[in-house]
Amino acid sequence: MSETGGEADATARLQKLFEGHRLTPTQRRIAHCMVRRAADAPFLSSVELAELAGVSQPSVTRFAVALGFDGYPALRRRLREVAPAGPGPAEESSENEYQQAVLSEIDNLRQLAALLADPAPLTRAGRLLAASRPLPVLGLRAATAQAAGFAYFARKVHPDVRLLDEGGSLLADRVDAAVRAGASALLCFALPRHPREVVEALAYARAAGLTVVTVADSAFAPVAAHSDLLLPAAVGTALAFDTACAPMMLGRVLLEAMCDALPDAQAHLEEFDARAVARGLFME
Repeated sequence: MSETGGEADATARLQKLFEGHRLTPTQRRIAHCMVRRAADAPFLSSVELAELAGVSQPSVTRFAVALGFDGYPALRRRLREVAPAGPGPAEESSENEYQQAVLSEIDNLRQLAALLADPAPLTRAGRLLAASRPLPVLGLRAATAQAAGFAYFARKVHPDVRLLDEGGSLLADRVDAAVRAGASALLCFALPRHPREVVEALAYARAAGLTVVTVADSAFAPVAAHSDLLLPAAVGTALAFDTACAPMMLGRVLLEAMCDALPDAQAHLEEFDARAVARGLFME
């Protein structure tokens, strides 16, 4: 088995270990950190894990108890049964904090690549989005840019994409309008900190009959309980503001999967290119 395949298996087993438990936001942060560090998580002390997750050491202990273990040592023994072999000898980092932030994002992309070793969920998501006419795309606050980027490109191949990037009392009205127009699915981008109205909007959309596909920072995000299909992509937390290279990449890969499910997607792209040339739209 390749290293990438082993990482994907370890991640899946860790996620299964955490599923079904009602976790607090702090505990979800710990779970997210452990999934990201699947290879070395079983060999971290509670203090080291707390530092990596940005929480207190007692929070790590409470997290273990919430999962049904007597304490963190018992959880760590269980983790050693589900995770791959531990990491090699640690080396002192010589990179500055900015380089470390970039390297952390590279790790997130590697983790995303490992998860995509099984393309079935992505393929299913692409088909769901391609079949929805119209296709509402939701993203508020930190996730607005991700939703807008997806919608911008999706409109080039999909006949009716509706961007939902403003919250408030009108959000439910816009979901209702999409349903009346024939929508069958909704795509949501959900990133920390998770706005309450996004969770409420997804619950409303599902109650209205829409299939919810969500790109989120973690399988343990608050939106998971209100998503029919959740595709995780970790965010970077090394800087003052989170970075979202992996969610953006996942959005582009999801676009590709949707294009694969739209038989006339390539024709639409060629038509656009021809019109762009005729209008002198781009400098190149």
